[in-house]
Amino acid sequence: MRMYDLILKKREGGCLTESEINYIVKGYTQGSIPDYQMSAFLMAVYFKGLSDEETFALTKAMTESGEKLDLSCIPGVKADKHSTGGVGDKTTLVLAPMIASLGINIAKMSGRGLGNTGGTIDKLESFPGFNTSLTNEQFIENIKHIGIAVNGPTLSLAPADKKIYALRDVTATVENVSLIASSIMSKKLAAGADIIVLDVKSGSGAFMKNEHDALQLAHEMVKIGKASNKQTIAVISDMNQPLGHNIGNALEVVEAIETLKGKGPADLHNLCIALGTQILEAAGKASDAAQAKDMLESSLTNGTAYSKFKEFIKTQGGDISNIDNPMKLVNASYIEPVISNSEGYVESIECEQIGRASMILGAGRKDKDSPVDLSAGIVLHKKTGDFVNKNEEIATIYFNKKEVKNDVINIILNSYKIVDKKCEKPELIKQIIK
Repeated sequence: MRMYDLILKKREGGCLTESEINYIVKGYTQGSIPDYQMSAFLMAVYFKGLSDEETFALTKAMTESGEKLDLSCIPGVKADKHSTGGVGDKTTLVLAPMIASLGINIAKMSGRGLGNTGGTIDKLESFPGFNTSLTNEQFIENIKHIGIAVNGPTLSLAPADKKIYALRDVTATVENVSLIASSIMSKKLAAGADIIVLDVKSGSGAFMKNEHDALQLAHEMVKIGKASNKQTIAVISDMNQPLGHNIGNALEVVEAIETLKGKGPADLHNLCIALGTQILEAAGKASDAAQAKDMLESSLTNGTAYSKFKEFIKTQGGDISNIDNPMKLVNASYIEPVISNSEGYVESIECEQIGRASMILGAGRKDKDSPVDLSAGIVLHKKTGDFVNKNEEIATIYFNKKEVKNDVINIILNSYKIVDKKCEKPELIKQIIK
């Protein structure tokens, strides 16, 4: 078997066998296939695509390229949730303790954010001492003990994906649905959960800008999950405006805590309920969506989800001394208002630009080695459908780099489209794929 022949076969639109895909993944991971040949193969895939069978074979090969977590020693059902990413997405911080408080284990591997804002791991590190580098043994013990563990990325899980994605990132071959689906699902499958719920974002602040592409990705991932004997559900959710009001790591922790206390923004609350409903039904904890919703709402109103969050942070070494007063986690040197220069209804917000503004403030990374300012970020006081008075504060920015203030304020003001006619709020949940 020669890599040259396999590149040619895919370039001409042929379908590769499972053994051929295994040869490619193993050879590239171990170094016998050079970057230039793998780049040619990825470009052929980008233009010719992969069949369902090829996509599953690629996912399986990447999953098996390294260690797979064995969670069978943990009693009960194990669930995982993945988001394709967006602006202000702090869902895991709310959803995981809600689900764990209802007796379902949450075993989640999360990443650091690259781009507009930090990832779940960055947000959790707003708590001094929080350990995001658990050993597999610690990860499993924490789940056994409190029903929840969230860990940072590990090189041992799906190492082929890490190497292939790095090459895709520099060869303009990222935007292929089959490659995206196999990348996400190889890591999810290697992490060992029984139930995988996918939050696939669609909109200006998402990787998938339109609903058609989001649906295509969702269908691909659900098919892969089912073929791997995992209960897999995808929820298509809106990302044409930031989720909630707070954007930035510590600020998002603050909003997550408020939501766990039952005082959070409606969109964040409702998304967590929608995702949690799918997990409870899949786990057999609820007979229907109505019962699942009641259980999830009760976990917030009776305080069990908030208590579980505290227990989770403490168990992973985080300092919980400020957890009841979380704004103490936000140590920004400067806090400035953003004042509207017009009056009317917010018709739309350029979500991607709000994300860009947060990155300029320091909340996100330009590259993987960039530091993150955990206190930097934005609080939006007005969202789509809201009325704005002239000279009213529409946002507040938190930052430590004084020189970025004016640029960020201008970006935020230009991101708002304000019109005379009243506007409808966008629909949050677009579709559910099972």
